Amino acid sequence: MVTSAIHKIFRGQPVPQLIILALWVLAAFYAMNPIVNDYKFNTLHKIIKAGQITVITRNSAHCFYTYREEPMGFEYELAKEFADYLGVKLNVQITEDWEEMIPSLQNGTGAFIAAGMTITPKREKKAAFSDGYMDIQQHIIARRNKAKIKKLEDLSGKTIHVRTATSYQEQLEELQKQGIEFTIELHHDLPTEELIQHVDRGDIEFTVADSNVAMLSRRHYPGAIMAGAISDLQQLGWAVHPEARRLKAKINSFFKIIKENGKYDEIYNKYYGDIADFDYVDLSIFHRRIKTRLSRYSPYSPFIKAAAKKHGFDWRLISAQIYQESHLNPWAKSPAGAKGLMQLLSRTARSLGVKDIYNPVENINAGVQHLKNLYDLFDGAQGNDRLLISLAAYNIGQGHIRDARQLAVKMNLDPDSWESLAKTLPLLSFRRYYKNSKYGYCRGTEPVLYIKQIRVYYDILKRREIEHSEVQAKLG
Repeated sequence: MVTSAIHKIFRGQPVPQLIILALWVLAAFYAMNPIVNDYKFNTLHKIIKAGQITVITRNSAHCFYTYREEPMGFEYELAKEFADYLGVKLNVQITEDWEEMIPSLQNGTGAFIAAGMTITPKREKKAAFSDGYMDIQQHIIARRNKAKIKKLEDLSGKTIHVRTATSYQEQLEELQKQGIEFTIELHHDLPTEELIQHVDRGDIEFTVADSNVAMLSRRHYPGAIMAGAISDLQQLGWAVHPEARRLKAKINSFFKIIKENGKYDEIYNKYYGDIADFDYVDLSIFHRRIKTRLSRYSPYSPFIKAAAKKHGFDWRLISAQIYQESHLNPWAKSPAGAKGLMQLLSRTARSLGVKDIYNPVENINAGVQHLKNLYDLFDGAQGNDRLLISLAAYNIGQGHIRDARQLAVKMNLDPDSWESLAKTLPLLSFRRYYKNSKYGYCRGTEPVLYIKQIRVYYDILKRREIEHSEVQAKLG
């Protein structure tokens, strides 16, 4: 077949044997090399033509998870933004095994890996990486009050548990080569978050986690702490097939754009913006109270769920707000005179028909109704921004929120964005800003901290539900 095709090209003229041999070799190469012949990996051209792109990722708090049927996760939101940037639909491919990720990339199952993957020389031999988009550092994770790792040599004689085929394993093996004697206990595809949970419970003594994962996990497992760094700064990157050069270039330009226009910071702050605000005592108390005052057997739980459902809120959000307001103390009273579980002022309570402000049921119903009224008021904002602005108004009053919105307009910021108001509200404590505002001086840092704490508590409660659902699924 190849020979006849060659003779057609030469129109019956004598064909040099060297040319025939060369063309036979080339044909054989094309037949045996699926990358060149079939382009089984995902090229940018194929992606645009198909109108869809598949991301390879993992189920974790950092990468991808679903909550109330909604997809979430830092890597997922970045990937979704990238798909929008390309003008295509995003498909999500979850790998069951960490070691399947790069092979899935090589065989064309997905176009790119977005899974909090550290760029390492070993991995760069198998895949091409984008420019780094987040700096991280590997840390030893130890149980609080038992950690005595102040320098690398303190690891001698210890047993450190990590998942196989990770950058953690690579780094620990490198430290062993440097003469530090410790044992590496490898676990096949056990998520880092689960290993941190085992440390928190005291089941194991040490594990390793990237700084972003460690900080994100500590609000859920406050007994596990970052005991010391074992690596220099490293970077996370997205991986593509080595031949997908145009796709890699597109990813790099995408990250450059979203870091310049603020979209990256917006997504980052959604998942990591509050992780530096860590109060071990407070979170430890919160975790204990989840089991008592916020459990499904709590006397308040049915009323919180009913009020939240009536007004279209997630009951976990309302629970987080109540905890921030009163620490679930129905007799709580603030110096300003706010009372009960949801810290209602007497005037607000009367306007909502409350007869006994300390009655938990009345207080909860009125508090959620008040939040819904504020939510309806700020209908210019959308989605999460609208919810956060409403919560801030609950804390500081709608008048100060209006002043902060007007200040945002003057500063060329979006008045319907919580990120904008988180910048302008604190300014209203300075005379040069509040002297021209309608409602005057405002302790503007308080609602910003109020929102941060609610988001932390809400995140913990959501994660608890996800873990509970996973356990129920396993039980069958």
